Amino acid sequence: MDLYEYQAKELFGRHGIPVPAGRIAATPAEAREIAAELKAPVVIKAQVKTGGRGKAGGIRPAAGPVSAEQEAARVLGMDIKGHLARRVLVEAATVPFEEYYAAFLVDRAEGGFLAMVSGQGGVEIEELAATDPDAIVKLPIDPVAGVDADTARLLAAKAGLPEQAAGVLETLWRVLVAEDALLVEVNPLICTTDQRIVALDGKVTLDDNAGFRHTWEYAEPGDSLEDRARAKGLNYVKLDGSSSPAKRVGVIGNGAGLVMSTLDVVAGAGAAPANFLDIGGGASAKIMADGLEIILADPDVRSVLVNVFGGITACDAVANGIVTALELLGERGHGRPIVVRLDGNNAEVGRRILSDARHPAVRQVSTMDGAAEMAARLAAGA
Repeated sequence: MDLYEYQAKELFGRHGIPVPAGRIAATPAEAREIAAELKAPVVIKAQVKTGGRGKAGGIRPAAGPVSAEQEAARVLGMDIKGHLARRVLVEAATVPFEEYYAAFLVDRAEGGFLAMVSGQGGVEIEELAATDPDAIVKLPIDPVAGVDADTARLLAAKAGLPEQAAGVLETLWRVLVAEDALLVEVNPLICTTDQRIVALDGKVTLDDNAGFRHTWEYAEPGDSLEDRARAKGLNYVKLDGSSSPAKRVGVIGNGAGLVMSTLDVVAGAGAAPANFLDIGGGASAKIMADGLEIILADPDVRSVLVNVFGGITACDAVANGIVTALELLGERGHGRPIVVRLDGNNAEVGRRILSDARHPAVRQVSTMDGAAEMAARLAAGA
């Protein structure tokens, strides 16, 4: 379970990590009231469970209450990578003297925990990791020993953080353990001009499997495609990727192995998967329709590749689901091409159903490589 920024900061605050003063607002008028109470310049921050808010215009400074109301009106309702900003965090503006990055996470590959700390934080941390990986200190953490004061001081010193940041690093580790989190991240963790260490942002992923040990109350009406997919019982994952938006492909498959292979083939064809959705081994026509609706709701998708090998899932059910979904979507289903590759159980029947439907968005290709190449070309507008 991913938390919104304001929820992560509430969690940090309960454990003693300093965060800026602020409250959540659902309307521009509420944003104005909060700014007036804070009696200081504020920042209006879209609350969505994705990165890139600043570049998308979802983080805006406001000098006072009137400006806060105006900026909140601009941010509320904004779509950021398929996530709708239903609320904003109105937070006292805090000027950083220096910015850092700090995170603790479950390292599945090594079966343990990993600390990642850098003396360079901010919105370009992903680029830093790619261009200068040595700038990020990575330290495996013994699950039994954990992070004590000495380990925190070592991390701070190696990453070039001031000594007073060590206490926050130690507390951040305690948050991970106490809350059964898979990830706790602060970017940026800042040092202010008066030498205070403050978590200016926060990202927390809780382990749903540990819910029986907690009384978490973070469930909210879904505002993201992930939430909508989860409500329909679908396994949907949004991918950030790094290629041009004109070459983003949405992927639907049945079974994790086939989906992962399809992602690799799409990348090999020169495109980048925008997202993927596993409709499972026994998907009905309704599940296929729901899945296609979710994939097409992502504005990053330029084409869709449906790759299904019929086993338990019969290809005619998949084909009927595609036809049904396109009927429900109406004009929304005409804008982006859908490449379909069906093989296995009732594949011939499924192909005939799609051919008979004669939908202008649908193309059929018999091989996975060929389908990926066509989806990539269509995503690029070729």
